[in-house]
Amino acid sequence: MKQNRDRFATLFLRAVGTAAAMAAFCAVMPFSWMETVHKALGMGALPDKPIVQYLARSTSAFYAIFGGLLLLVSFDLDRYRKVLQYIGVSTIALGILLFVTDWSGGMPTFWWVGEGPIDILIGVVILRVGCRCKEAS
Repeated sequence: MKQNRDRFATLFLRAVGTAAAMAAFCAVMPFSWMETVHKALGMGALPDKPIVQYLARSTSAFYAIFGGLLLLVSFDLDRYRKVLQYIGVSTIALGILLFVTDWSGGMPTFWWVGEGPIDILIGVVILRVGCRCKEAS
């Protein structure tokens, strides 16, 4: 039973970690590509202002670092139990903050429905992983 849970937890952390780590590409992509994606999402022209590029690139870099951390801890669940608990709680809190920010900031419905709640769910799963480490077989 514990072996199946550990296998699921490892695969889950690696899948989320890999997806998040791929944001490294977005941190360095040409601004014109960012603008194309922004328009394709139906959000109009992306303002060509220094703060927009800074926020897009630094947020992408942060997600990439977060992904790397998830990949790292996936290799030793028991050793990183407390770290997983912290990541889980932090991700839940981030999801709540993003939901409120996206909704109140006027982001498209698909954005605020998809971002915050998904992060909350990911945080809950990670927290459960962190709380289940070192359980008896």
